[in-house]
Order: sequence, then C-alpha cells, then structure tokens
Amino acid sequence: MSPEPVLHLVSDTRCNTEGQERAHVVIVGGGFGGLAAARGLADAQVRITLIDRRNHHLFQPLLYQVATAGLNPADIATPIRSLVADQANVRVLLGEVVDITDTAVVLDDGSAIEFDFLVLAAGTTHSYFGHDEWELHAPGLKTIEDALEIRRRTLSAFEGAERTDDRAERDACLTFVVVGGGPTGVEMAGAIAEIAFRTMTREFRTIDSSAARVILLEGTDRVLSTYPRRLSESALRQLGDLGVEVRLGEMVTAVDERGVETTEGSIAARTVVWGAGNEASPLAARLDAPTDRAGRVEVGPDLSVPGRPDVFVIGDMAHAVSAGRVVPGVAQGAIQGGSHVASAILADLTGAARPEFRYRDKGELATIGRSSAVGVVAGRQLSGWIAWMAWWSVHIFFLIDFRSRLLVLINWTWNYLTYRRAVRLITGPWRPRRSASSVTSGV
Repeated sequence: MSPEPVLHLVSDTRCNTEGQERAHVVIVGGGFGGLAAARGLADAQVRITLIDRRNHHLFQPLLYQVATAGLNPADIATPIRSLVADQANVRVLLGEVVDITDTAVVLDDGSAIEFDFLVLAAGTTHSYFGHDEWELHAPGLKTIEDALEIRRRTLSAFEGAERTDDRAERDACLTFVVVGGGPTGVEMAGAIAEIAFRTMTREFRTIDSSAARVILLEGTDRVLSTYPRRLSESALRQLGDLGVEVRLGEMVTAVDERGVETTEGSIAARTVVWGAGNEASPLAARLDAPTDRAGRVEVGPDLSVPGRPDVFVIGDMAHAVSAGRVVPGVAQGAIQGGSHVASAILADLTGAARPEFRYRDKGELATIGRSSAVGVVAGRQLSGWIAWMAWWSVHIFFLIDFRSRLLVLINWTWNYLTYRRAVRLITGPWRPRRSASSVTSGV
C-alpha cells in the first residue's frame, strides 16, 4: 500500500519584491483570534495559510440566540473566505489539524503543511469532567450544529408534551434543565424561560406552556462567579423574576435520557443543556508544553510557547497572564491576542524586540433576558435595563459585517416588540416516545 501523501508547500513559495522567500505563517482557527492575527499581517511580506475545520467564522456570543430560535445561523456566521478575500497574502484551507511536529502541522487527510510561524487559535471544547457519555443527553453550545440540536430538542419537548396523555411524561417534557451558572447557562436559561412563559403561551390546546419549569443548576454558591458579588446577586434576582428556578450548590452526578441526577436528588427532564465547563482544544496537548487544569497552554509574556518562539497560542487555548491577572477567555482577549502575535511576528521579521502582551480590559457583560443583564463597563457596575442596552449595543457593533448587524437588529427589534421568535423551526428527525400510555389516541 502506498504511503499517505505529505504536502509541503514548496511549490507555493512566493517571493517579495527583492526576490527573497516570504516567511510562512500558519494560523489554525478562523475565530476572533485567528482573524485578528491574519489581518494584523495584511501588509506584511509573509504568506499566510488559515486553516479551519469549518468554512465560516462564528460570532459565538450570540450562538445561544440560534439555540433559542431568536436568530438564523446565517445571521451570526460569515464565510471565512469572504472575510479575507481582499487580503492577497492569505490562503484558506478547509481541514482539521490533528498533530503538530517541530516544523509542520498535520491535517486529517495525512498531509503536512510546513510553517515558519504557527499561531494556534483553535478555541475550546466542552468539558464533562470525565463523563463524556453525558454529552449524548446534555449537548453543549459551541457550534451551529450544537445550537440547532438544542433548538430541536427544546421545541420538540413542547410538541411531545402536547401529544401525551401521561402526566409524568408531560411534566418531564416541560422541564428544562440548564447545567452551569456561567454566562452561557444564564443566557440559555433566561431565553428558554421567555419561550415558555411568553412566546408560546397561546399556541397549544392541550398544554399550558407557562406551566413549564426552567431549572438552572450551579455547583458553587453563586451564578456568574467571575463577576463582582453584587452583580451575581442581581443576576440571581433577575433570573427569579423571569421564572427561572436557580439551585445553587447542587452538583450533577449523572445524566441520561430520563433526566438529571444531582447531589439533591433526581430531576425528570427531556431537555438538558450543558454549560458547566470548557477545556482547551486537544491540539494543546500536542505541544509538549505546560498546561493548566483546563488544558490551556501556559504561554510566555509574548504569547509564545516556552522554548518555541515560532509557535504562539492565543484565545481560549492560552493561559496568558497580563498585569498579574489571567486573561479571560472572551472575544476581546482573543482579538487582542491575535493583534499582538501579528506585531511579534513583524518584530521578528524586522529584527526588532518583541513587545510584551498587555491585555486591555474593556469590561464584561452577560444578558439574562428581556431588559435584564449585568456587566462591568469602564469600571462601573451595571445591572437591569441599562446593562441590557449596553450588551445589545456592544454585540451589534462587534458583529463582523454590516449584513449581520442589520439582520440581527431587525430580528431583535421584532422579537422585543412582539415576544415572537421567528426561527422556531424543528430541523432533523423528531422521534416521540411511543408507549401505549404516552401517545394521544388518534394521533
């Protein structure tokens, strides 16, 4: 059998105006950090290969809106090629990096791409704390596919409740459990509550959707634990006002098709959403570098891997420290990291000293529901309507193109004025449980 092909981009060598071979920068990941690095090198005499296993850039902070039928996937996703179409020194490859050698990245088809500089911006995956089998019954929220699956399960639960005559099954269908009290969990719980208690209250004839239960489980003593305690307490009150049942200090011990087992007992639920943990991309383990408990690479002051000045790690994959504080895994951290890496590469190419990464904290915001949010902006703690307006404005501004901004603005305005979520489509197979006691006669 012939060996697997190995691709070296020798034939693609390009030269600058002086006839010298350009340095090759390989960027893994087309998210906020990867795009910022590529754009920071737009005018540099380098070749860039941008690799991602999906062909689109995803505005992940609004992914929960797709999962809860507020937005279409295309509203928050843009083809990567279109974003760098005017940048002649960028080549985009659709593929998955599965290994890293001293001089090349290896793709899932066995091909290898050599680099002079490597920028890893592959993000994070879900962490189930050693119980990966829970993912089947409690999907997390990282990709469009995840969001569509959560949307399917959530909307199908109401349909299942409408069909059944069995009271216990109906109650289970109308119970929604969100695991994790971080921003994703809080946002998901608030949005599901709006669907149940506002959007769908007049659409069923057998059930009352407002009788649903939305339960948020958090293992610590407060939600949004990275926020100031006063804002955590405000978020807790706002969740209660929306009808969300928050259980603090309650740990999940098992998840299956029947629901959730916790340290306080069982919860029968047909829809469980996981937002309790993240871990760095498996690529971090391929670097033979020190990592933290979440698998993030402990990078140096210039965001390079210790002992590997040609390899940088940014965004959620990196355990970076600036001014004595760990840089948070948010979009701004990734964007600033990508821009910094571009500056470091330019410094190497010109023989200058590399700058040290300095993270500029522009604040943090978390939405809870309609007119409900908390955040810290310019050192000021905000909550309620004013925080929600700040969150709304910031997210519109940072959407990557004008079309996305316009579509999201129209959808949000419509949702706000009418309480309707126009993207309530169940896609994929819906498989109701068909026991003799749980299916309405004649259906």
